[in-house]
Amino acid sequence: MPRVKGGTVTRQRRKKIIKLAKGYRGSKRVLFKSAKEQVLKSYQYAFRDRRKNKTNFRKLWIARINAAARMNDISYSQLMHGLKLAEIEVNRKMLADLAVTDEAGFTAIVAEAKKALAK
Repeated sequence: MPRVKGGTVTRQRRKKIIKLAKGYRGSKRVLFKSAKEQVLKSYQYAFRDRRKNKTNFRKLWIARINAAARMNDISYSQLMHGLKLAEIEVNRKMLADLAVTDEAGFTAIVAEAKKALAK
């Protein structure tokens, strides 16, 4: 019985991994074994960071809202509490966008929150 040779299937499988490892540094883009390990690790990073990205954006929005709120003499937490009392449902993404692009509109929202807090 003849020995089993790799043939085209093995080469295709390896080329697929090497192609995915394009742009990596050193032997990680050339050698199959280290390329395979790095590609698998890269998939783990991508999976983790797709979720981390959402956290990072929320942090950015909160920082922008806080900066604009303090320009209107109110803290972030007091603003959010005031909005809840005033029953104004605006998500942080939209609030941050208002804070950056439409200062007058943001000031009006802050005024409503302050009014609700005063009651």
